[in-house]
Amino acid sequence: MSDAIEIAHGPFGRVALLDMDRGLVRHAHPHCHVLLKVEGDDTQFLVGDHIVSLTDDQAVLVNAWETHSYVHDPNRDKAIILALYIEPAWLGAFRTNWVASGAPGFFAEPTGTVTHTIRRFAHDLAAEMVSDPDSSRIQDDLLSGLMVAALERFTAWREVGTSLRDRARRSNPDHRIRRAVAKMKGEPGLLDGVEALARDAGLSRAHFYRLFEQSTGAPPHVFLNGIRIERAVAAIVQGHGSLAEIGADLGFAAPNHFSRFFRDHSGVSPSAFRALARRAANVAAPEI
Repeated sequence: MSDAIEIAHGPFGRVALLDMDRGLVRHAHPHCHVLLKVEGDDTQFLVGDHIVSLTDDQAVLVNAWETHSYVHDPNRDKAIILALYIEPAWLGAFRTNWVASGAPGFFAEPTGTVTHTIRRFAHDLAAEMVSDPDSSRIQDDLLSGLMVAALERFTAWREVGTSLRDRARRSNPDHRIRRAVAKMKGEPGLLDGVEALARDAGLSRAHFYRLFEQSTGAPPHVFLNGIRIERAVAAIVQGHGSLAEIGADLGFAAPNHFSRFFRDHSGVSPSAFRALARRAANVAAPEI
């Protein structure tokens, strides 16, 4: 059974140390997504339409809203994976043009060769998360150092920025797609389904799917599920409602449906995610 060893959450986004032995469904995130192997067997991911390997010497790189899934080989032992979901605005504090990590094409390739510096930062970050999940070094030193080293290695960082920002500004999706995206973001738990969005847009299902993926980079159902996961993460970490209430707000008829959805997309149950993500906050709370 896959499990989360530790989870860190903050203005940087989130970092999950995952012990993986089961696949994940095809999904997408609004983040710059970097995957590094810490221990265990080599493994693989499907990024877009390409199977790529995650090894000691190779990272997996996923652009914002790029579809991907974890493909587990049952003949291999588990892999411990450091999964980074990093907010573009946080990266922009290091280099202003790195806010372009929220645009398509930030990573030109879905893999990159891991340097000694990246490997050292990744192992030190994983070790710090396990030994001291409340440590300020996680964000201030180790994660910062890792992301700077990774992006300098895996992107044409001197060139990236203006062209991508201009490309994002020029991107002007069809007004029907903009309306569908706004509805998804406004009420992700109250939708009748993607087919209803296609009907509202006055498009056939096939035409709506094609136009939506051309505009956003992800199929509509994957995009909607990405919104639901991010809302779920925020509610689980920051909110006070029960997991059943969170699931109901996101349109799940039964708590077990929400739990299965969350695990299939993140590799960990919502209850385990909440316990780990809140532990550091509880440790850090002042005594009364």
